[in-house]
Amino acid sequence: MRDSAALKQADVDAKSSAEDVIRTFTESVANGDHGDAPYPHWVLKKCFPGDTITDILGLPFPAPSLDGVSGKRELHNATRRYFDVDNRKEFASVRAVAEAFQDKRITGMIEETFGTDLSGTYLRIEFAQDTDGFWLEPHTDLGVKSFTMLLYLSDEDGHDNLGTDVYGADKSHVTRSPFAPNLAFVFVPGDNTYHGFERRPIKGVRKSLIINYVTDEWRAREQLAFPEAPIA
Repeated sequence: MRDSAALKQADVDAKSSAEDVIRTFTESVANGDHGDAPYPHWVLKKCFPGDTITDILGLPFPAPSLDGVSGKRELHNATRRYFDVDNRKEFASVRAVAEAFQDKRITGMIEETFGTDLSGTYLRIEFAQDTDGFWLEPHTDLGVKSFTMLLYLSDEDGHDNLGTDVYGADKSHVTRSPFAPNLAFVFVPGDNTYHGFERRPIKGVRKSLIINYVTDEWRAREQLAFPEAPIA
C-alpha cells in the first residue's frame, strides 16, 4: 500500500467525480455510432471527462513484461491490474469510474441501449498496458461476460493503428476499430463476436480499460470492483 501522503495526493489529483463520469458517459452513449456487421457493436466518443482520462493515465502501475509470450491475456494473470477493492480505495479516479459503472443509472442505460441483462452480474475493470510483441487470438468473450467495453486511453505515436481487430464468424479478419483516447468499442458477447489484436509494432505502451460485467461464475473475485455487490 502507498503511504498516507500518496493517498491524499491521489484524492487531490482526481478532479472529476462519479457524477461527472455518469454525465459524460450518458452523453457519449446518446451520441454513439452503431453498426451491425459483422455483429452488433458501438463506437463511443468522449466517454469520460478529460480529467478522468488524465488521472487514469497517471496511475502508478508499471507495464508488465510479456517475456516473449502472448496470444491470451490470461497468460499474464500475475501482473494484470484491475480497478479492484484496494485500488478503488487508494485512487480517487479509480473510485469515480467504479462507482459510476456500479450506479443503476449507468447499468440501466447499458441494459436498455445495448440489449443485455446485467442482473446479478459483477463489475470488472482491467487497466491493460500492452507493449511491443503483444497480440491476441480471435475470441468471443462469450460465457461469463455479459457486456464488453474497450476504452482506449493512450495517444502515443502510431497508436491510431492499434484498434481492436474484428473478425467474422469464420474468424476471417473484417475490420479494425478506430483507436483514440477516450474512444470505446462496445459489444454484447455472443457466439459470433470474434475480436482480437493482430500482432504489429507498438511504440511505448498501448493503454486501455476493459470494462466487463461478469456473472457469478467468475472465480477470480479479487478482480472485481465490488465483489460483494452484484448489480440489482
